[in-house]
Amino acid sequence: MRESAVLSVRDLHVAYQTRGRWVEVLRGVDLEIGVGETVGVVGESGSGKSTLAFAVMGYLAQNGRITGGQILFQGEDLTRKGEAELRAIRGAQIAMVYQDPHTSLNPSLRIGEQIAEIFQAHRRLSRSAAWAHAVEMLDRVHLPAPAKLARRYPHEISGGQRQRVLIAMALACNPSLLIMDEPTTALDVTTEARILDIVNELKREFGSAVLYITHNLGVVARIADRVAVMYAGEVVEEASVRTIFGNSRHPYTVGLRASLPRLDIGKRDGRLQEIPGHIPPPEALPPGCLFEPRCAYAREACRQERPPLLRADPGHRVRCLFWPEVDPCPSVLGNASAAVPQVGDSELLRVDGLVKRYGAAGGLPFLGRSSDAVHAVDGVSLHLRPGETLAIVGESGSGKTSLARTIVGLQAPSAGRLEFERRPMAPTVERRPDSLRRVLQMVFQNPDSSLNPRHSVLQIVGRPLQRFTRIRSSQVRQAVAELLQAVNLNKSYLDRYPEQLSGGEKQRVAILRAFAGDPRVVLCDEPVSALDVSVQAAVLNLLLDLQLRHGTAYLLISHDLGVVRYLADRIAVMYAGQIVELGSSAQVFNPPYHPYTEALLSAIPVPDPAVQQPPMRLEGTPPSGSPTPGCRFAERCPRKLGPICDTSPPPVVEAAPGHTIACHIPLEELRRVPPVVAQAKGATEPTRA
Repeated sequence: MRESAVLSVRDLHVAYQTRGRWVEVLRGVDLEIGVGETVGVVGESGSGKSTLAFAVMGYLAQNGRITGGQILFQGEDLTRKGEAELRAIRGAQIAMVYQDPHTSLNPSLRIGEQIAEIFQAHRRLSRSAAWAHAVEMLDRVHLPAPAKLARRYPHEISGGQRQRVLIAMALACNPSLLIMDEPTTALDVTTEARILDIVNELKREFGSAVLYITHNLGVVARIADRVAVMYAGEVVEEASVRTIFGNSRHPYTVGLRASLPRLDIGKRDGRLQEIPGHIPPPEALPPGCLFEPRCAYAREACRQERPPLLRADPGHRVRCLFWPEVDPCPSVLGNASAAVPQVGDSELLRVDGLVKRYGAAGGLPFLGRSSDAVHAVDGVSLHLRPGETLAIVGESGSGKTSLARTIVGLQAPSAGRLEFERRPMAPTVERRPDSLRRVLQMVFQNPDSSLNPRHSVLQIVGRPLQRFTRIRSSQVRQAVAELLQAVNLNKSYLDRYPEQLSGGEKQRVAILRAFAGDPRVVLCDEPVSALDVSVQAAVLNLLLDLQLRHGTAYLLISHDLGVVRYLADRIAVMYAGQIVELGSSAQVFNPPYHPYTEALLSAIPVPDPAVQQPPMRLEGTPPSGSPTPGCRFAERCPRKLGPICDTSPPPVVEAAPGHTIACHIPLEELRRVPPVVAQAKGATEPTRA
């Protein structure tokens, strides 16, 4: 153990009791974090990342226990301390920020009260002094008007603001160790970038050690000093962040890196690499190397021997018998050809002047308070061609999902016109004929909430198949079994229920359900945002395969610009209900940009610690309520010209054929803006039939 180590995990073993027996989920984990150091822990779901964090906090579930090893915090073994001693340490010396602020904050208490409680419990401050310190902490995490915000309830602030509140609570007593478990997973890129900046800033100020758990390699590249890669309850590689991204030698680490969509690669360049198979369940581990069944380098010795952590270089450990043979510079593209659907010239879907307004929060729209209405979508016009993927990007609150839900008919538009193949569409799905419902389908972000837990895969896929194709009941089982093959699932899945599927398998079933009736347009609302990077690559390849086979057009809603860059032919950038930029993927990822597009690109967590991005950060959130007379981005725009931006709507100018930007800044000036992300080059234009 280093003398400067704040946390030293030694040969840690953790087991859970399931079905009457104890099953090990962590096996021999070793990890150290020094003063002011950030160690990122990465790996797929089921790798043991969160179990490690909960073991350090002493928060294991009742059916879990530490069966071996030590957790040394500032030299003292936490595994030997009682609950009263641990309570005194938690919050004061060790703090944790969780993934979901919705479940971490008390909805019935004001923000300031929840932070003040920490000062009262651990520092014995008076109520007034604790409140003053709470406001000060809100100011330190750069929340606007902290004294006013302290009096609000959690539901009255945005998701990004709630996450900052959690960070303020965690750092309230200047802890020596801060544990962060996927704290930015549910946030859009601009909010995520601001949160990561705050974590780095406060780490320097407080000198805390940070254990940062995530599956996002781009986040790790931006924030970590060292990285531990976990697989099936073991650390399989550990090194500095630059070594992990430049000279990784475990096949699993290399596979994770190769699965990531890159900003200089589109679908026409080839298919994404996939890691075959899944993490084995802890009760059915292979006898040798745990990664052997999925490893391209595996041989007989790997099946017989469980490899130890071997020293590859100073400070670099690898759990692989043949690590010198592993190529540390993987291609992100597979060997398959770059066959992609051709984009037709005909118009499949058209949206003209679409408006969607919601009544003001707490207001009553029928009393005529239209000026307080939220303009979620305000005058959006776009079109979609056969075989094309049009991506809609923007922050939370920009109107992306409202646009998708209005197009698919889940909510009626307030104004505007929807057409399919140049024929008007009824405003809501209830009023649309089955023939239109069949050709216009939607894949939702979270398959856990979009799949009926009481229905089997056969029922989930069979129901739309019967409704839209009029297939005989006796033929449904065979037909669904054949469809499953299209998404790389065999007929054994027919009688399984959603709880028996992995996250990637659930999303494949959700995609298959959408394709059961052979749709012409599929609206994909964040279809891979909840998936591990390795599963994400497989699902993106699947979407391409289905598009190539059926000629389907996609309207892709996403805040992941890496996914968008890979999959999209054209991109529409939305802000406060309006499209501020529209163009091909190549055009939008290179100057001239709208300043909002520039801010989105500068916030992308690039999975390369050597890449330097300009620190262009946005404060606040997209405005809601009544539209302003000028540019809606004016209040947050770092390139604002002056009063004209506040008083006059920006003109829509054509930067190139098919590329429009709504901005007062002259095009010549926008063209002089240097590229935000150096990798975004070499893009190709859509191929027309």
